[in-house]
Amino acid sequence: MKLKRLLTYAYTLALIVLLSSLAFSQNTPSEEEQYLAFATQMPELSGGMGELSKKIKYPTVAKQTNLEGKVYAMAYVDEKGNVDKVKIIKGLGAGCDEEVVRVLQSSKFKPGQHDGKPVKVKTTVSVVFKLK
Repeated sequence: MKLKRLLTYAYTLALIVLLSSLAFSQNTPSEEEQYLAFATQMPELSGGMGELSKKIKYPTVAKQTNLEGKVYAMAYVDEKGNVDKVKIIKGLGAGCDEEVVRVLQSSKFKPGQHDGKPVKVKTTVSVVFKLK
């Protein structure tokens, strides 16, 4: 009988610990919430869009199918100007989306600032694919 009561207490205690840890873990911001949507000074691509365009290699499949258009991407820029993550908002396919991710991840930004301090900011970038 004592063993049964002891096990009941142990299970109850384990349940309380589990539920309290779940409740507190919901208060921590997700990775995406750590990035501001707007800052006093938004991040700027080092070298501008011209430098970014020079790095783009038109995907073979896109060339063969005469695919043109824009890829819209969200770049998650940290306090040092590095790109932590890239998310495609609206893509073209045929390798264009992957090319934008590749180029943005290797790019450097002038960090965004809010109230004079460098901050993590998410910024939207559009890349045009146009055959010549």
